[in-house]
Amino acid sequence: FSFRNHGAFHEDCVNIIMKDLIQLMNPRYIEVIGIFRPRGGISICPYANYGRSGTKYEEMATYRLINHDL
Repeated sequence: FSFRNHGAFHEDCVNIIMKDLIQLMNPRYIEVIGIFRPRGGISICPYANYGRSGTKYEEMATYRLINHDL
């Protein structure tokens, strides 16, 4: 599957990818970073993460999100 012609914002694409991976792999922790080529001089690198609820990974996900790209 490709997102080349997918009509959604970059952030939405990253969230779709992350949700699909969570369903397939059932991870304790996962990070997805989208590195998209600039179009019109605007580059974007959306980030999403997930930590399984009720585990230490939930707290780690919150920490990583707050401190991402500082």
